[in-house]
Amino acid sequence: MLPGNTSDRPSGRRAATPQSRIRRIAKSEAKALAKAEKSGAVTIAERPAAPRATARGTKKPAILNLAVMAIVVPGLFCTVALPAYAFQDQQDAAAEASAELQALKEDGAQTVTVSEDVVAAAVKRDTYTTTSAAAMRRAALAAEYRSWSGPSVAQLLANPPYPNFDLNQVVAVAKKYQGVPYRFGGANPAGFDCSGFTQYVYAQFGVSLPHSSRSQSSGGTAITASAALPGDLVVMDGGGHIGIYLGGNMMIDSGTPGTVVSIRAIYNPNHWFVRYGI
Repeated sequence: MLPGNTSDRPSGRRAATPQSRIRRIAKSEAKALAKAEKSGAVTIAERPAAPRATARGTKKPAILNLAVMAIVVPGLFCTVALPAYAFQDQQDAAAEASAELQALKEDGAQTVTVSEDVVAAAVKRDTYTTTSAAAMRRAALAAEYRSWSGPSVAQLLANPPYPNFDLNQVVAVAKKYQGVPYRFGGANPAGFDCSGFTQYVYAQFGVSLPHSSRSQSSGGTAITASAALPGDLVVMDGGGHIGIYLGGNMMIDSGTPGTVVSIRAIYNPNHWFVRYGI
């Protein structure tokens, strides 16, 4: 036999395999580590046992990797490519629609021919107006004022219900009209301005007053504040406003638009008093 032929090995011994070599190495390492640990030289933490290697097992990961690549990679390519196909379809559709629209324009599809004898309809803009709440209130007061059926100033002067003039009675009559709304130029219980209010109250005693605060303030008899009595006229704002004095710096008057006849303090310190009827 030739030298080196494996058939020359004693038949009683089995050839060493890679697995047997690994086991022998691991066994010798384990003995050495155990001896070192027993002597206290080292401390070894527990760790999971290494998987046993097999000649056949080394081929499984490679086969598995090939299978994964064969399935996943084509799928990735398909996923990436799909939006491109979809986007291309949208572009093609938009281009086709644009081409059809251009063709309609060139063919005159949007042109309308109208006969020369057709008369165009007249265009007229509708007009709208809005009415504020204040304007509506003024309109209601005006309608109420016109519909007043009670006695007028002239009728009261012709037949006064209180023929005997009395200042205390003037105050009592004036208080009956609290709550009557202010109305510019008003001179009846449907609406009063300041001089219309005093005129209507005094007319019930047969005393004729002009319908003007300045005219009322310049007529009659001017009296001092110390001599003023409830029922006298009180003049403010340089003759621009007038009311009926109640005593104790209080008066009753028809004030300004949006207010009603009411009792309040004499707001202007520069005021004076005028007396009528006595």
